[in-house]
Amino acid sequence: MTQNTHPLLQRAQSQGIHFEMNGAVALVRLSRPAKRNALNDGLIEALRDVFQNLPEEAKSAVVYGEGDHFCAGLDLSELKERDAGQGVHHSRSWHVALDAVQLGRVPVVAALHGAVVGGGLELAMACHLRVAVPAARLGQPEVNLGLIPGYGGTQRLVQLIGKGKATEFLLTGAVIRAEEALALGLANHVVPADNL
Repeated sequence: MTQNTHPLLQRAQSQGIHFEMNGAVALVRLSRPAKRNALNDGLIEALRDVFQNLPEEAKSAVVYGEGDHFCAGLDLSELKERDAGQGVHHSRSWHVALDAVQLGRVPVVAALHGAVVGGGLELAMACHLRVAVPAARLGQPEVNLGLIPGYGGTQRLVQLIGKGKATEFLLTGAVIRAEEALALGLANHVVPADNL
């Protein structure tokens, strides 16, 4: 594997993303294991930078989490009080990053293990394929905090599993195992952990 030295990608690594190329595959690792790879503004900016500036040799990408979890959602320790205008601006900046994943020039696979919840599931849904281990837990539990998914998750969830199931999922804050996610269409494949 070769390390990419593009300045934007180097900056991304300082913000919680580890990037490298393995042949024509871009490997994008969320690298905040002490925080269960929870998302913050720096990590989201780094994701945007990586997917807007993939090297020409990249023909596909894999997003995965370091440690025991793919991504446990929003880093609540960095949650700031915002007025409505600030909230909309903040949400839109995260939309740009997830759109860079979904609408970029290469297909993206999310390798899911551990917690894949909240913003972590929103990131996984922005990827084109989701491959999970049996013990992965997927959910949008924001309702339990008085929040809603704010980064495109409501729309992507409806597209993947339909309006009725998405509504139930969002209103109950349910967290499900990989096999149920597979049955719903939220995961594309479930594989043994050593095959992920």
